[in-house]
Amino acid sequence: MRSAAQTRRLSDVLESHTTSHNPPRSNTFGYTTQSVKSKMALHRLFQLSSVLRSSVSLTLRRNIGLSAVVFNRAKDLDPIQKLFLDKIRSYKTKSRASGGVVDRDASYDKNVSDEIFKLQRLYGGGDLDKFPELKFTDPTHDDAAK
Repeated sequence: MRSAAQTRRLSDVLESHTTSHNPPRSNTFGYTTQSVKSKMALHRLFQLSSVLRSSVSLTLRRNIGLSAVVFNRAKDLDPIQKLFLDKIRSYKTKSRASGGVVDRDASYDKNVSDEIFKLQRLYGGGDLDKFPELKFTDPTHDDAAK
């Protein structure tokens, strides 16, 4: 590794030999001006690539959730996940076919009607399937109340 003083000396040598009519000369470290330029260019390229690498890794870390979903679709699911998803899909098709609750029987209907009766008794009756109509009246102000 070079020290800061050596790097400054290299940049001073580089600045003093920037004209194109001068032939390449060796500086105190044995480098020609073109080799110093190329090494500095490579150094800047490596710095840029490390910045790109860090930004790509940051982006991948932030989007790991999304990439996990994408990679899961590409691979086969484990058997328990596959069973769970199959059950959800079958329930969805049965629910669409029956138009509501799947495997509905008389006890279900009785429980629903009992709960509706309890709610009507608790909240004063009315139709529980629609939003109640609220009517607000403006108060009247008497001039005699002055």
